[in-house]
Amino acid sequence: MSVFQRLSMIFKSKANKALDSVEDPRETLDYSYQKQLELLQKVRRGVADVATSRKRVELQIQQLDQQANKLTNQGQAALGQGREDLAREALTRKSGLQSQIDGLRAQHEQLQGEEQKLTLAAQRLQAKVDSFRTRKETIKATYTAAQAQAQIGEAFSGISEEMGDVGLAVQRAEDKTAEMQARAGAVDELLASGALDDVSGAPRDDIQAELDRMASTTGVEAELEQMKRQLGGGGASTPQIEGGNASGQQGGNA
Repeated sequence: MSVFQRLSMIFKSKANKALDSVEDPRETLDYSYQKQLELLQKVRRGVADVATSRKRVELQIQQLDQQANKLTNQGQAALGQGREDLAREALTRKSGLQSQIDGLRAQHEQLQGEEQKLTLAAQRLQAKVDSFRTRKETIKATYTAAQAQAQIGEAFSGISEEMGDVGLAVQRAEDKTAEMQARAGAVDELLASGALDDVSGAPRDDIQAELDRMASTTGVEAELEQMKRQLGGGGASTPQIEGGNASGQQGGNA
C-alpha cells in the first residue's frame, strides 16, 4: 500500500468518525420518510394524470358516438326521401368516425390498464410508507430512550467520581481533625504535669509559682494532721491522752 493510499484511508476513517459524531439517526429517518412521501406523491400524480387522459378519451368517444348516431339517422332520412347518394355519403362519414372511435377505445383500454397498474403501485407504496413510518417512530423512540439512559449514566458516573473526590476530602479532613485533637490533648496533659512550659507566650512569675507550691504543701500537711487526729481519736492512745490530762489537772490543783 502506497503512502497516498494510506493517507486516503486515514482521511476517510477520520471523516466517517466525524460524520458519526454529528449524525442524528432520527433526522436521517425523517429525511428518508420525507423522500418516500415525495415519491408516493409523484406516483399519485401519475395516477391522476392517466385518469385524466382516460376521462378525456371517454368524452371524445361519446362525442364521436353521438356524431355517428346522427349520421345514421341522416342516412335513414335521406334514403326515405329517395336520396340514396346522400344516404351513402352519411354512411361513409359514419365509417370514418367509427375508425376514430375504435382507435380511441383501444387507447382507452390501454390508459385504463396503466391506471390500474399505477393505482396498485401507489397502494403498495402507501403500505410501505406506512410501515416505514411506524418503524421510524419506534426506532426514534428507542434511540431517544437509549440516549436519555446514556446521559443519565454519564451523569451518575460524573457524580460518582465527584462523590469519590468528596469522600477522600472528607476522610482527609477527619484524619487531620483527629490528629489536631490528639495533639491538643497531649499538650494539655504536658502543661498540666509541668513537663511543658506554657506556650501562650505569657511571662512566668517565679514568686507566684513558689506561693502556689507552698499553698499546695500547706494543704497536704493540714490534711495529713487531720488524718492523724482521726486515727488517734479512735485508737488505744485516747485513754493515755485523757490520763495525762487528768494527772496534769490534779497536779495543778495541789
